[in-house]
Amino acid sequence: MRIGELSARTGVSARSIRYYEQQGLLAAMRTASGQRVFAESAVDRVRLIQRLFEAGLSSRRMAELLPCVTDPEIRTPWLTDRLREERARMLAEMARLSHSVEVLDDVVSDMTVAVADDTRSPAA
Repeated sequence: MRIGELSARTGVSARSIRYYEQQGLLAAMRTASGQRVFAESAVDRVRLIQRLFEAGLSSRRMAELLPCVTDPEIRTPWLTDRLREERARMLAEMARLSHSVEVLDDVVSDMTVAVADDTRSPAA
């Protein structure tokens, strides 16, 4: 199938599909005129790539993991270890962001009190 059909069937833009190919996440054959032609299996592959992006994986990490994800014959504990590492990285980032939100809330609270105090003071 051509890139337009793959795009239509997956809901993913042709630009994104070209990016996936560039990153080594998706393979295409080329016609004599240079047009991309994808196998039927590319539909499931694009959907998997989208799912992994939604899960927060980078294209670099995906390129590393996809062979193991898509081929049950070569799945090893290494794959689940890498996925768990990604999960731990995300949880650490969430904790860092949660802390940042708390600090910002304190700053906003301090500023709100300061503004309220300023409006109650008599003008000099």
